[in-house]
Amino acid sequence: MSAAEQEAGRRRRGRRTVNSELGPAGVDTLLAASIEVMSEHGYHGTSVRDIAHRAGVSPAALYHHFPSKHDVLVTIMDRGIEELLERTGEALSAAGPRAIDQLCGIVDVHVRFHLEDQHGTMLGTSEVRALAEPFRGEHLAKRRKQQRFFDRVLLGGTREGVFHTAYPRDAARAIVVMCTGVASWYRPEGPHSRTEIARRYQELALDLAGRRIG
Repeated sequence: MSAAEQEAGRRRRGRRTVNSELGPAGVDTLLAASIEVMSEHGYHGTSVRDIAHRAGVSPAALYHHFPSKHDVLVTIMDRGIEELLERTGEALSAAGPRAIDQLCGIVDVHVRFHLEDQHGTMLGTSEVRALAEPFRGEHLAKRRKQQRFFDRVLLGGTREGVFHTAYPRDAARAIVVMCTGVASWYRPEGPHSRTEIARRYQELALDLAGRRIG
């Protein structure tokens, strides 16, 4: 099958194709502009022309990188969840065998991730509904994978007697929602640093888990 036929097949199936001929810097510029504009006006309220104008390029330049506005959103979503999964997995591996250390490690990652790019992470939360299939299903599956990191830590700590919550799965879900929500209210110019917020949320997560002292 020729390259042209393969490309046509991907388009028919709705698969994402990104043309990076001009290099990653051009793609990153477009994605940053897309996040800004979509955060202000929503996915459906944003046009390709709006993104191109914010990025300082022509709409044709955007189409050189992305077949459609939807492909821009898919790429933003993909990059975000893949990075979060990678960083969470690394934190869990580095934490060692203690459930308390594991929970603190993955809470730190989840909070910091959502504070480092507040517009991008809020967009990722609010615009899942705009994803067409199969992308929506794929993205939600990755979100469930992120949730399972927390589920395993809470369930493991409960079995070991480190945590005593009667509802470990509910506690794990509450912790993820709580940590995700920081992107909606945190202000860098406020009285607390990202590090301070992450530490506070580690304490809150341990309280929800019902850690045992001694």
